[in-house]
Amino acid sequence: MTTAVRTPVEKAPKRLGMSPWLLLAPSTVLLVLLFGWPLVQGVLAAFQGEGGAFTLANWERLFGDPYFTEALLNTLLLIVIVVPIQLVLAVGMTLLIQSKPRFGGLHFYIWAIPLAISDLAAGLVWLTVFADRGYLNSLLIGLGLSENGIAWLNYDNPTTMLLAVVVAEIWRATSMVFVIVVAGVQMMPPDYDEAAQVFGASAWQRLRYVTLPLLKPSLQVALILRTILALQAFAVAQALTGRNFPLLVGETYQWYVNLQNPAVASAVALVILALSLGTAILYMRALRQPSAGGPR
Repeated sequence: MTTAVRTPVEKAPKRLGMSPWLLLAPSTVLLVLLFGWPLVQGVLAAFQGEGGAFTLANWERLFGDPYFTEALLNTLLLIVIVVPIQLVLAVGMTLLIQSKPRFGGLHFYIWAIPLAISDLAAGLVWLTVFADRGYLNSLLIGLGLSENGIAWLNYDNPTTMLLAVVVAEIWRATSMVFVIVVAGVQMMPPDYDEAAQVFGASAWQRLRYVTLPLLKPSLQVALILRTILALQAFAVAQALTGRNFPLLVGETYQWYVNLQNPAVASAVALVILALSLGTAILYMRALRQPSAGGPR
């Protein structure tokens, strides 16, 4: 009668049972320290009074501030206008690169240049364009289209202020969406598009029924990142308009630095966090991929 002898190889899986958790432990601790603890502190600060007791006074003060409502509406309006335009431009630029035009690589690098420019620098660049004596007014006066130019960034012209911020944001951040979409297109297998061409599908049909469905994961990532970053827009609008065109992150800065009220600033930050999570969940549900074994 022979007895089974357990070799070290058989015992290895038991010894390695905790290894994945041990490998994840450093990054988990780092995430908790960098994000979890500040989040807890922010939530506590938003609901604490001077003596540390629970209170809603910070929220009442926030909701009673006329700048908050205007900042919330401006931020949402900026997202509604900027994000769809950037998505359409990024897809169009990607399709142009995919068609392999002459100097296509040069086009890619030129369109990606804004990625290397900071938000504040981009705002200052566009300030030289939209200022009262900026390049745009000089051009309009030189062409005889305006006598004294247009006060694009004047408080009395909210529409032109919004236009200036939208143009600057589109120029600054479309390249980020473009790079994500290009990466998604390069991951797509060419067989589907070639099969559609064989069966006589037009360019629009291939785009609608082949390219865009295969790009859903990349579009999902691009929309989530771009919307979250649009919620955090601050430096461009600050450089162009100051507080004449308030945004949510700008109000966080005002409450924390200028008004010396970290509690209300934390409340504004929680509003931004809630909007970020809400839009991310919305995009994930709208663009989710069907499961392999699910209904078609």
